[in-house]
Order: sequence, then structure tokens, then C-alpha cells
Amino acid sequence: MKPRIKAPQISVRRLIPSALTVAAICLGLSAVKAALDHQPTQAMAMLAGSAILDALDGRAARMLKATSKMGAEIDSLADAVNFGVAPAFIVYLTLLSHSSPIGWLVVLLYAVCIVLRLARFNAMLDGEQPAFEKNYFVGMPAPAGAIGAIGPLAAKMQFPGLWWDSHWAQLVVIVWMIGVSLLVVSTIPMRKVHTFAIPPNMVIPLLALLAIGVAAAVMDGYLVLLVIIAAYVIHIPFAVRTKAWLREHPELWDDKPKQQRQARRAIRRAQPHRRSTARLRLRRPGPRR
Repeated sequence: MKPRIKAPQISVRRLIPSALTVAAICLGLSAVKAALDHQPTQAMAMLAGSAILDALDGRAARMLKATSKMGAEIDSLADAVNFGVAPAFIVYLTLLSHSSPIGWLVVLLYAVCIVLRLARFNAMLDGEQPAFEKNYFVGMPAPAGAIGAIGPLAAKMQFPGLWWDSHWAQLVVIVWMIGVSLLVVSTIPMRKVHTFAIPPNMVIPLLALLAIGVAAAVMDGYLVLLVIIAAYVIHIPFAVRTKAWLREHPELWDDKPKQQRQARRAIRRAQPHRRSTARLRLRRPGPRR
């Protein structure tokens, strides 16, 4: 008799990241069920929970040294469900179900744009890029797109009224969803949150601000969600400007973000006339002909 070949044992720690991803899928689909049951608050809470688990599974895989090709594929498929399909259904069921067929077409556009964005992200992983490129997303990331998509629902819950049943409200939601979809598939740079450096003297104030934010989220979560969306939109022009500046200074590509900021400040201080003339739209006097 031939001896039986035992399959290699898989460590439990290698299953933890995939377990978090599966739990995120369950929360995303449960958010759709909550929307079907006319429970928008629970739907948004479950969608937020799936976003938190999505942020944790990759970090858990790296910390536990449990990264794998299968885990990466599961994570990508989970993002398509949680941040593409689930928000599309939630927005349609809570805001656009009584509108014209355009509402369904808009949420279809959003879901397709999320899938295209994820496919582009996976394709770019194999390419070599400068070091500074790793600090930016190309287009709005899928979790941010999902949060942006449910922004109108948060506004409706925060500021209820008969206006949300009007034709103008439907039009605003449709335009908003189209805008989010275009940002998702755009090439506009978005700064990754974990790349921001915090000065040592700002740690305690930021922790205090975080405590206030958590308390505000418990008491008035819809308003906090709207503030987060507004802050993310405001940061986009600064991300575009910073990336364009780094692209023009390849000598700083291998430096750390703190050193890049110091170099940028030094260049600005050395050339103050550029800022003043740019504001006044003036040109420096040249030689007379």
C-alpha cells in the first residue's frame, strides 16, 4: 500500500486576514438587506463597518506575514461587492427607487466605475513607479467612493423634509452620483491617509480632536459623515498640486515625505517673488529690446 500523503497544514494566523475579508462581505450584503427593510441608519453603519474591516485585513496580512495571491483576489472581489454593489443598491432603494429609469442607470454607472477602478488598481500593482507615486491613489479609492455615494443619504437623514421627494432632489442625487463615478475612474491623484506625517507637538491635540470626533459621531453621525466627505473633497486640489510639484523635482523622489516638505518650504522661501507675482498675475521685468 502506498503511504497517504498528508496535505500541508495551514496556520490559523494565515486565515485571519481572509476571515476579516469574508466578514466585510457579510456586512456589505447585510447593508443591502437593511436598506430593503427601510433601515437606512443600519445600512450606513454596516457599510462603514465593512470599510473598517477592509482597512484592517491588508494590514493584518502584512503584520502576520500571511499575504497570499488568493487573499489579494478575495480582497478585490470583496471591494467590488462592498463598495460597488452595496452602495449602488442602498442609494437606489433609499433615494432613487421612485425616480425615472435614469436613477437605475446612474447606480449601474457607479457600480461599473468601481469595478473598473479596482481592475486598474490591480493592473498597476505590477508596474514600477517612482517612490512618490506610492503616496497617491490614481482616482478616488473604492472605500472613499462608497462613502461619497451615501453622502446624499446622510444629508437626507440629517436634514429631513419634503424637499427630498421633489424632482430637484432626484436631480441633485443623480448629478452627485455621476460626479462620484467620474472621480472614481479619473486619474486625479488622491493622497493616501497613512502617508501623512504628524509633528510630535501635534500628537496630543490630534488625539483630543479624535476623541471629540468620536463623541460627535456617536451623537450626530450623519453630520460627521458629511464633514468627512467635505474634508476629503477639499484635500483633492492640494494633492494635485503636491504631486505636480514632486513630478518636477525628481531629485526628491527617494526622500521621505518629511524631507520633501522641508525642501518644498526651502524652495518657496528662496523664491518669494514667484508667489507674489503669481497672485497678482504679473511678469518679472525683462531686458528691454
